[in-house]
Amino acid sequence: MTFKKPFRAVPIKEGRRYRGRRADQQRSQYSRVLTGAALAGAVIGIGSVAVSDEGVSTASDAAKTVAVSAGLMRANTPQPGAYYRNCDAARAAGVAPLYYGEPGYREGMDGDGDGIACEPYPGM
Repeated sequence: MTFKKPFRAVPIKEGRRYRGRRADQQRSQYSRVLTGAALAGAVIGIGSVAVSDEGVSTASDAAKTVAVSAGLMRANTPQPGAYYRNCDAARAAGVAPLYYGEPGYREGMDGDGDGIACEPYPGM
C-alpha cells in the first residue's frame, strides 16, 4: 500500500487587472456611501429651518415647544425675589420645575425632597 498525500489547494495570486478592478469597486462603493450621507445631511439641514409667518424658526424652537408642553423644560427662568404660592402658580408663570437654590423654591413645594419642586412626575 502506498500512502497518498491529501490534496492541498495552493492559493492563486490575483492578477494585476483583478486587483485593480476590486480596488475600483471598493472606491466606488465608498463614494456612493459618502454621497448618500452628504445628500441626507443636506436634506436634514435644509429641512430643519422652516419659514413661518413670524419669520424663521429652527427645529430647536419646535423641540423646545414640545419639551415645555410635556413639562420637561421650563418656558421662563425664575426672577430674583420671586415667590409662588403653589406649583400651579409656578407652572402658570412658566418657571416649573424649580430647583434647590433658585428664586421661588421652597421645601413645601418639593413633595419628595429631592431638590426639585413642581416636577411633572414626582420622584423621577
